[in-house]
Amino acid sequence: MTATVVLGLAWGDEGKGRVCDALASDVGYVSRYSGGNNAGHTVRVGEEEFALHLVPSGIVREGVVCTIGNGVVVNPEVLAEEVRALEERGLEVRDRLLVDGRAHLVMPYHIALDSHREIALGSARIGTTNRGIGPTYEDKVARYGIRVQDIFDEGILRTKLKAALREKNSIFENVYGEEPYDVSDLAAWLLSFRDFIEPMVADTGTILREALENRQRVLLEGGQATLLDNDHGTYPFVTSSNPTVGGAIVGSGIPPRSIEYVIGVTKAYTTRVGDGPMPTELFDEIAETIRQVGGEYGTTTGRARRVGWLDLPAIKWAASLNGITHLALTLLDVLSAVEEIKICVGYEIDGRRVEGYPMHQTDLHHARPVYKTLPGWGEDITGCRMRVDLPTAAQDFVGFVETEVGAPLCMISVGPERDQAIIERIGT
Repeated sequence: MTATVVLGLAWGDEGKGRVCDALASDVGYVSRYSGGNNAGHTVRVGEEEFALHLVPSGIVREGVVCTIGNGVVVNPEVLAEEVRALEERGLEVRDRLLVDGRAHLVMPYHIALDSHREIALGSARIGTTNRGIGPTYEDKVARYGIRVQDIFDEGILRTKLKAALREKNSIFENVYGEEPYDVSDLAAWLLSFRDFIEPMVADTGTILREALENRQRVLLEGGQATLLDNDHGTYPFVTSSNPTVGGAIVGSGIPPRSIEYVIGVTKAYTTRVGDGPMPTELFDEIAETIRQVGGEYGTTTGRARRVGWLDLPAIKWAASLNGITHLALTLLDVLSAVEEIKICVGYEIDGRRVEGYPMHQTDLHHARPVYKTLPGWGEDITGCRMRVDLPTAAQDFVGFVETEVGAPLCMISVGPERDQAIIERIGT
């Protein structure tokens, strides 16, 4: 059996959790492969809404085994709080959640560094979530990282903490004027999670590979999105991992040949949290209408999201980079509140028409959107379950996006409820 990857085509918050929940009804495993608790995936089941940050979206589907892969960075405190909160709501979590022993741990000093750096950058800030994700990945690459498996060997743990703090404590004392971190205190903090996390620790890559060999279906759930990729995104306004399809392979521990379907998710409009270029951003009443109707506030931070029209050059570029096989379009119902809809089909840079997506950040900062205008439909579509049920104007919008991106639609969400979706082709 093969694996399916679900990833975002823009700057995150596309509704990947919603798509993963729909796909998870027919898989055995759902795995997170990148990022940390800077991600926020929301799944709504009836009157209940689950905001997930580390635990994969498949956890709300009975019987699905969920894994947190080696490519994820894990704050043990956040993980414990999230697991307990889900169990208090009646979900079985610890019996079917596995955490890779190679995953790196987010430490208190990572969070402190993240916050200090953002403050120091002032107007040039990146717009991070201040969750310590970037500094954790830095330590991973610099080989100063603390991994999940280190909790079970106190000697190794203390040695690694001492090495990590040698440089960091100098920064905290001499640059930020703060008290240094203590190895014993940090070791005690980590060891307090040992009994909680030990039953969940596993070699998740091996488990997924064996599942695939046994013809079980595996779903890989990406955090963040393509335009936030550390290599391919709008650098430096990016995340610190690779949420693209290449990151799915590395971060989950499965071979490339296992992946057959790649589902790219985009909203019917564009949003972004944090700083960085966003050519189609709106600053008018339409933006506020979309923000209010769509509930465009960060799942992780609560910050109001920046709102703009759908940016097709960016989406098409992201689709090409990831080699998507299917497209999922979310929050189409939000555009029912807008009389006239625009779609960016190209850019003008210094007065010159540019069709593709610029490589140079200077060009992207100067890009001005060229729009195609479509009529709105102005009616409730939450009851539609087939594309032909949509108003003609909505069908035209959907068809135009599908044709331009060049991948068949597998899902169109028309409302927040689990069943408020038009399902056409599901890769798994």
